Amino acid sequence: MLIPLKPGELFKLIGDVFGSPSFDKKPTALKGVKTLVPVTPSKVIAVGLNYADHARETGKPLPKEPLFWLKATTSLIADGTKIEIPFGNHRTDFEAELAVVIGRRMRNVTPAAAARYIFGYTAAQDITDRTIQNAESQWARCKSFDTFTPLGPYIETKIDPHNLSIQLFQNGQLRQNSNTSQLIFNCFDIVSFVSTNMTMLPGDVILTGTPSGIGPIESGDRLEVRIQGLAPLVNIVK
Repeated sequence: MLIPLKPGELFKLIGDVFGSPSFDKKPTALKGVKTLVPVTPSKVIAVGLNYADHARETGKPLPKEPLFWLKATTSLIADGTKIEIPFGNHRTDFEAELAVVIGRRMRNVTPAAAARYIFGYTAAQDITDRTIQNAESQWARCKSFDTFTPLGPYIETKIDPHNLSIQLFQNGQLRQNSNTSQLIFNCFDIVSFVSTNMTMLPGDVILTGTPSGIGPIESGDRLEVRIQGLAPLVNIVK
């Protein structure tokens, strides 16, 4: 695993990133380095309808508590990897999201204590087969196809998640433009709520919801998620 410590340099991590790792003293050249998915989670949890404007554009009522489901971990792909559309005659949409990465085993944690269990944050997408979603009451299948969860490129560990601009650009055109201050349930509320329902393990990922502006993707599209303070996440549609 490679982690940037200085601009333009990478150092190899020795040990467990969620423990007490050290770093190789010799830097690794940036040239030729391939970015991978930054974590290998036991589960990926997606939160839906967590921006009021997005709930309005979908015609769904605001949830009284966080609405979430599990996404297949096999749907994860790295920055720079291609998103594949399984059904060409279905509408498939982009959804830019801020992702929370859990750093410690947790269960029944309060919102006030949630920050102590969060390792960091990264950019994500919750790609959705809208045709299947509109035909079914469960959302796991429409969001769990291979390549439907771009994540990365790396995890930022020192950032306040409560007031970050979040944008998605499709072929250079701004499609989604909001701020995490508009979340109905903020990151700490979400982490706490999920922990009251299941044990969260180091490396688990929670997608916190998408703002308004969702739209269909086509082969050849270049999708870029830009979240303030994080590296851009860029993927091409195949």
